[in-house]
Amino acid sequence: MILGVNVDHVATVREARKGIEPDPVMAATLAILGGADGITVHLREDRRHIHDRDLRILREVIPVELNLEMAATKDMTGIALKIKPDMVTLVPEKREELTTEGGLDVKRHKSNLKNAIKRIQGAGIPVSLFINPSSDDIAVAKETGADMVEIHTGLYANARGSKQEKELIKVARSVKEALSLGLDANAGHGLNYFNVKSVAAIEGLRGLYIGHGIVSRAVLVGIERAVREMKELMI
Repeated sequence: MILGVNVDHVATVREARKGIEPDPVMAATLAILGGADGITVHLREDRRHIHDRDLRILREVIPVELNLEMAATKDMTGIALKIKPDMVTLVPEKREELTTEGGLDVKRHKSNLKNAIKRIQGAGIPVSLFINPSSDDIAVAKETGADMVEIHTGLYANARGSKQEKELIKVARSVKEALSLGLDANAGHGLNYFNVKSVAAIEGLRGLYIGHGIVSRAVLVGIERAVREMKELMI
């Protein structure tokens, strides 16, 4: 199973002082030494953390999957076509949010998503949609022409007790439904060292995409060790 490490939060610390450190590119190389199978960055419209420079250098230097998270806008699509990441994950984006909150409203934005997906795939880049664990959303994702989906695990991660178990069932069911439609299935958001094992055990998952949990532990133990420990829990 793939572990994609999101280094956005390293860039967030850098932006706290608008300086040059910590460098998310350096963090990415250390994450790879720790066993990361891929690196994820979200290039936001307001460039609040990851910069164009970060994306450009990562494309040039990392030997693993580069996953570009982005909004399905004309400008961002143009950047993706120029940089040519290994995959693109289309995500919702609001200026006021601290981090991505919930999956795409695929029904509302179906037409725009279809157009963006067609352009990106035309350059040979596979596209994933970040969606909620919903049967309807998975069906619409298939209709857009996406190659895969990333199931939002935020509700599962934030729940406790029996409610968490119910949310886990929703995620597992969504993965199964996606696979039945010929979509590859990933999962991510809010996953950490205490809740990841149950999600990693879901049959058929292609990969997990984790950022905040790994970067938070990396502050205390270093990013190589943090990634290594996460990989061990995913086995």
